[in-house]
Amino acid sequence: MIERTPAVAGLFYPDDPVELMATVDRLIGPDPRAETAVALVVPHAGYMYSGEIAGAVYRQVRVPETVIVLCPNHTGHGARAAIMTDGRWRIPGRSVPIDTDIAEELQGLALLSEDTVAHAQEHSLEVHLPFLVRRRPEVRFVPICLSMLPYESCARIGTAIADVVIKHGRDVLVVASTDMSHYVPADVAAAQDRLALDCIDALDTKGLYRTVADRDISMCGVVPTTVALAAAQALGAQTADLVQYGHSGETSGDFERVVGYAGYVIR
Repeated sequence: MIERTPAVAGLFYPDDPVELMATVDRLIGPDPRAETAVALVVPHAGYMYSGEIAGAVYRQVRVPETVIVLCPNHTGHGARAAIMTDGRWRIPGRSVPIDTDIAEELQGLALLSEDTVAHAQEHSLEVHLPFLVRRRPEVRFVPICLSMLPYESCARIGTAIADVVIKHGRDVLVVASTDMSHYVPADVAAAQDRLALDCIDALDTKGLYRTVADRDISMCGVVPTTVALAAAQALGAQTADLVQYGHSGETSGDFERVVGYAGYVIR
């Protein structure tokens, strides 16, 4: 069985298991809710930068036994639309199994490539696993790593996710991993990100994809988010609620080159 080893433990989040869970508990906060959601949009920077927003999102919802996590491909390695259908991902203190039944069916229906290379050094999915495990210790997940794809491919993958979820009749959560604008002044990030967030607010899948492209917004996870919105729409989602928006300058003190972060719950 394949076991994917952590790529950013000790860098993006603590590598000590006890410290890691204490950090996640602090970020999630007291009295987490148990409300059902169709999808989430969650940032993926180091916990010191975007962990508060990630925790605020995960605090809002009940995590079911299966979660499909869609992340961007920052490394440029591997297939453009990559999935792993078997094995486990290790994080400090434990490993998290892949939901093979869902993953194998989704691979064929969505035309995804079985590929460990795209996932090997990618941080943007790994950082979500401690939150998922804390909210649901027995969680299984489906890892999908996406490079830039045409809109039609995003819509196809989103529809395939919905079809598989409906067919299996199981409670499945879809998580899109993304940060927003990168390395621009905070006021520019806020203005650019607002254009993209307006599209997410409206569950406007095609509008999000086109706005990010036409306005040259450096939203690294626009493809995963577009896919998640398409899946959510096909699953009957009605609302997208912004939980929190912020940027890296709030931690670093540098407001001239920030990365924007946004967290959403889609119901």
